[in-house]
Amino acid sequence: MEQRYDCLVVGAGLAGAVAARELAERGGRRVLVLERRSHVGGNAYDRFDEAGVLIHQYGPHIFHTNDKRVFDYLSRFTAWRNYQHKVVANIPKGEGRTLLPVPFNLVSLEVAFGRRRARALEEKLIAAYGAENKVTILELRQSPDPELSALADYVYDHVFVRYTMKQWGQTPEEIDPNTTARVPVFLSRDCRYFQDEYQGLPLEGYTPMFEKLLDHPDVTVALDTDAGRRLTLGEDGITRLDGAAFAGTVIYTGAADELFGCRFGRLPYRTLEFQCETHPVDAYQTHGTVNYTMDEAFTRITEFKHLTGQVLPKTTTIMKEYARAYTGRPGEIPYYAIINDANNALYARYRSAAERYPNLRLLGRLAEYKYYNMDAIAKRALALCDDLLK
Repeated sequence: MEQRYDCLVVGAGLAGAVAARELAERGGRRVLVLERRSHVGGNAYDRFDEAGVLIHQYGPHIFHTNDKRVFDYLSRFTAWRNYQHKVVANIPKGEGRTLLPVPFNLVSLEVAFGRRRARALEEKLIAAYGAENKVTILELRQSPDPELSALADYVYDHVFVRYTMKQWGQTPEEIDPNTTARVPVFLSRDCRYFQDEYQGLPLEGYTPMFEKLLDHPDVTVALDTDAGRRLTLGEDGITRLDGAAFAGTVIYTGAADELFGCRFGRLPYRTLEFQCETHPVDAYQTHGTVNYTMDEAFTRITEFKHLTGQVLPKTTTIMKEYARAYTGRPGEIPYYAIINDANNALYARYRSAAERYPNLRLLGRLAEYKYYNMDAIAKRALALCDDLLK
């Protein structure tokens, strides 16, 4: 096995796919990719459902970046649909409901308070903080103007606190005050969720992009393969593949605790559950993503046809998203690391254990116990390969 492959990559998500391609194409390495699932693409995997709607099976993924290298690199493997993501919050208002642009901005101000009052508040905001800037809840709460401090309370109540409680399973008292303080109000009418220079979705879908990324004569992908059954880390500091010593580079993108059999305890995460519904209408909602920040058990509804631009008359699929505590049960997926001092200390023990193996590299959300956007993890994969191929 050591003679057949020069490098081993565990995981065929974005981190693993970019690394495998770089090592093979730029480094001339023979790379074996082990993927536990029956498909490539990690959580960005998309597929057609039974109704013929292209859905993101593990929740919506919108690519956005200001990094030209990352954008140009991925553009080798896909054309892009120029999609500008806009999110609204569905909240009660009076006897009915209304859609409030998120993050909260000057358009949200009009929706919440009506044009006349919003105009007066806008004038105060611009005078105090400047046009096209961001101001945080903390800054607004510290304002000597009672109307502006009241606005901070409105954004906290209607946009942030209940949504965060559902997302992270916390009470208001448990929510980090520093996180609350950073919640922004945008002093602009730009309703895009992201302001990055490059944003959109792969024109044919994420899965075809990943298939092209991994389509190289020196890359072998083994699906339905649990790395734990083939890769072992010996107490002697030697990595073994199928029982034989493997001296080549090993890039691991899975959960760091699982790599070591959770010997120090399981790293805490939040997981997600998805409920898909198909409806006989052209469109179920006005936006690709609608957050439910004040009520409902789910956090948001995604309607994929808005994202993908797919034309399919009288048929649409929506996805309701529920956040749950991660327990490690079969079938559960760790999505969001719960970052605090205790969990960082626990992760440090796993990172220290990994450092005993000189040919092992940890890469990605799960392996590094951090949240990364897609562009950031592609950038990290490219940088790691830069170092390995010096």
